[in-house]
Amino acid sequence: MSRRPRKDVPAQGASRPTVSVCRGCCCGTEKIPGVDHAAQLARLRSGLEGAATVRAVECLDACEQGNVIVVQPSADGRRAGGRPVWLGLVNDDHAEQDVITWATAGGPGLADAPDILDLYVFQPSRRVRAGLETP
Repeated sequence: MSRRPRKDVPAQGASRPTVSVCRGCCCGTEKIPGVDHAAQLARLRSGLEGAATVRAVECLDACEQGNVIVVQPSADGRRAGGRPVWLGLVNDDHAEQDVITWATAGGPGLADAPDILDLYVFQPSRRVRAGLETP
């Protein structure tokens, strides 16, 4: 039996939430007017640096809710019962800041979302959720 460490074992590190920002066919394009989409993504990345992973993803197939952001729990948050939260119509700086505040505090399962984010929460179809939420 070899005593060499396995290379495919993930490194131990801080557990942090993931913020997925839709940048597909509608979100992040001129189809959602009046929003500087590049600046929105940059603000999220800057505000969450070190606290959460921010990733731009292809179309999440919830175009009627554009711009869509999904806040996924960290491993610790998932163990505490947190589940991904889908936010739609995130087209203003205040909503972005609330996402940053929540994810910085730990996100789903570890921190309560600011009450105002309840206005943005929606449930996409099971098929759409399955494409992103698979652990």
